[in-house]
Amino acid sequence: MSLVPVLAPVLARPRAALVAITLALAALTAAAQTVAIGVGADVTSADPHYHLYSPNQNIADHVFDRLIERADNLRMVPGLALSWRAIDELNWEFKLRPNVLFHDGTPFTAEDVVFSIERVGQIKDSPGPFTPYTKEIAAVQAVDPLTLRIRTTHPHPLLPNDLSVISIVSKKAASGATSADFNSGKAAIGTGPYKLARFTRGDRVELVRNEAYWGRKPSAEKLVFKVLTNDAARVAALLSGDVQAIDAVPVTDVKKLAANPDITVLQRAGTRLMYLYLDVGREVTPFVTDKDGKPLPHNPLKDLRVRQALSRAIDRELIRTQVMEGASRPSGQLMISGLPGYVAGLEAPAADIPGAKKLLAEAGYAQGFALTLHGTNNRYVQDDQILQALAQMWSRIGLSVKVEAQPAAVFFPRNNRGDYSVSMSGWVPDSADASSPLRAFLATRNKDKGMGTFNAGQYSNAKLDQLLERALTTIDDSQRDKLLQQAVELAMADVAVIPLHHQANITAVRKPIRYGGRTDERIYGFDFVLQPQP
Repeated sequence: MSLVPVLAPVLARPRAALVAITLALAALTAAAQTVAIGVGADVTSADPHYHLYSPNQNIADHVFDRLIERADNLRMVPGLALSWRAIDELNWEFKLRPNVLFHDGTPFTAEDVVFSIERVGQIKDSPGPFTPYTKEIAAVQAVDPLTLRIRTTHPHPLLPNDLSVISIVSKKAASGATSADFNSGKAAIGTGPYKLARFTRGDRVELVRNEAYWGRKPSAEKLVFKVLTNDAARVAALLSGDVQAIDAVPVTDVKKLAANPDITVLQRAGTRLMYLYLDVGREVTPFVTDKDGKPLPHNPLKDLRVRQALSRAIDRELIRTQVMEGASRPSGQLMISGLPGYVAGLEAPAADIPGAKKLLAEAGYAQGFALTLHGTNNRYVQDDQILQALAQMWSRIGLSVKVEAQPAAVFFPRNNRGDYSVSMSGWVPDSADASSPLRAFLATRNKDKGMGTFNAGQYSNAKLDQLLERALTTIDDSQRDKLLQQAVELAMADVAVIPLHHQANITAVRKPIRYGGRTDERIYGFDFVLQPQP
């Protein structure tokens, strides 16, 4: 960014011009040293293997590297692995990047990768384990310091995709370490562009630049991620200059921020799916009653017609225009166009109140019933407002709906245990294909296989499980894509979950920071460019 246009109005007044130049350069120098980023969700742990949760992974991506990284368009690119190849159907070989050092000066080797992959399965009491991405691995071998071989339980062509999710930690620093040791910084030794300086849950994460980083040197010497879950507070901090960037820009503030000459707003189509879990596993579900509050003898959510009615009663286009202010794309499936598992022509169902009422009547609920809709009030874009909108839409088909919006720290542990009857959540497909959501929250729960770890609705469909297992072992990309599409079509026809929309990823930065944004909800301080452009 050139300073000349900014200062042109004061050039005729030498003293004013000098002051303006001095202030601009002073601000630029300060920004080059420290950049504060306001984030809309709390970071629950600095342990990169503890909780599969986007805010945690965003921080981990600054401190740790992965064998394979994701570009901003989700394309796989070399990370700590320079190359990878399938030797045969079960065995893979990875050539590792030489001359990489951990933050404590220890050389990175294949032994660290072996340790990191094995550690994932050893984490206790994880609220969201990473095991879906490692369960297909039968053995990991360090052939030499820079050569790694992995054997899978059966053909698993998505192994590179899976490994793009797993952070590599230092065997020396993390051996025997607990998640608390990572939170204190003792074990949080990575090879990434920044070092962990301070982690205070609910407040901030401070990072300092790794001067020995093997890749491109970041502009900012220090990053401070400030936890600002309140939308108004986050926007106010950006406007005042208390922070220089924010994620999760409230859709109601986009126009105001875009009109500010000191701020750049970046909006990109996002991969996060917002959807509803439905308890289809229990004969009696705890938060569905008759309208007098008495328990129903049978769980109505087990009836396909009831699930179809709930979906058809939702006006997704109205949510897009009135609640999300255009920052979403209504969806009737798991993935966005262009990613494996997307089904062309599978659109979101149009709102159909008469049709929904007819389905309820056919299922024996012409007078409706009562339910509690659970969700977060500080995690997703307009989450509380979406919950309220859904309640109103369902009231039009005769349901009595109570909304219980909770802080994310309260909601997620209970939701993952399956405590609720109907709940709203979101998912970013870390492996950038439909196998991610299928494995996570639609496959039958199976701890040994790492399947269904987020299946809060206890959905189980043997045919879907079979299609998914076939897809995960199919080498041919086009054939695998067809199997994933079939699994998605089956799940959507069965209304295993109710997709709502894919939300846009909106970030905002103060000038002179330049940033391109991402589709996966990350906000990468190491990609910020701070120097003004001529």
